[in-house]
Amino acid sequence: MKDFKEKIMHLVFLLSAVISIAAVILICVFLFSSGVPAIAQIGLKEFLTGTEWRPGNNIFGIFPMIVGSLYVTAGALVIGVPIGILTAIFMARFCPKGLYRIMKPAINLMAGIPSVVYGFFGLVILVPLVRDYIGGRGLSVLTASILLGLMILPTIISMSEAAIRAVPESYYEGALALGASHERSVFSAVVPAARSGIFAGIILGIGRAVGETMAVIMVAGNQTLIPEHLTDGVRTLTTNIVLEMGYATDLHREALIATAVVLFVFILIINLSFSLIKRRGKQ
Repeated sequence: MKDFKEKIMHLVFLLSAVISIAAVILICVFLFSSGVPAIAQIGLKEFLTGTEWRPGNNIFGIFPMIVGSLYVTAGALVIGVPIGILTAIFMARFCPKGLYRIMKPAINLMAGIPSVVYGFFGLVILVPLVRDYIGGRGLSVLTASILLGLMILPTIISMSEAAIRAVPESYYEGALALGASHERSVFSAVVPAARSGIFAGIILGIGRAVGETMAVIMVAGNQTLIPEHLTDGVRTLTTNIVLEMGYATDLHREALIATAVVLFVFILIINLSFSLIKRRGKQ
C-alpha cells in the first residue's frame, strides 16, 4: 500500500512538472510565432531603436518604452534594495520579539495588497507630494520608481530574511570567538554567507518591477517620449501593451505582441545573469 501511494505521488509530481514545462513552452511558441513576424515586417532596428510610436501611421518604435522600463526599474531597485536588505537583517538578527510579531504580518500583508490599491495610493499620496515638493506634474519616472520600490519590498525582505536565518549559527559564533562585535559578526560573516538567497530576492524584485502594469499606468504619465528628467512622464513596455491591446488590430496587435517578446527576452537575460553571478559566487 505504501509503495502504491509513493507511485501515485510520483506520478502527480511528474505530471505537475510536465504541465509547468508545457505551459512555458506554449507561451514561448505563441509569443515568438506572433511577435517575430511583426518584428521582421517592421524591421528589427526600426522596432528597437525607433523613437516614435504612431500605430495610425504604421510607425512602431519602442525605444522610449525600453528606456522607460529601465529607468523605472532602476529607480525601484535604488529605493527598494537597500531598504529591503537592511530591514531583513534587522528582522533576522536585531529585532525584538515583540516588534517582530508586528512587522512580519505587516510585511506579509504588503505582499497581498492588490496592485490597483498601490496605484490608488500613489495617485492620491505620492503624485501630489512629488508635484508640490519636487516639481513636474507628479505623474513621472520618480513617482513610479518610489511606488515600485515600495511594492518590491515584501519580496526582497522575505527572501533575504529567510536566507539570513538559513546561515548556520556557527558562522556567527565563529566571528564572535575571533573578537568581532555583534554587528560586525552579522555584516561580515552572516550576510555574505546569505548572498545567494539575497540575490534571489533581488531578482524576484526586479521581475516584479519589470512586470508591474496597473500601478505604473496610474502614476507614470504614459507618455511615449524618452524622459529627460525624473519628473517627466514615461511609458513602460507593460503599460504600452495593456493600454492599446484592447483595440489593436492587424500589425498594431502583432507589434504589441512583439513588445511582449522584447519584455520576455529582457527578463530572460536578467535571470541568466543572476544564474552566472550565483555560479561564480559558489566557485
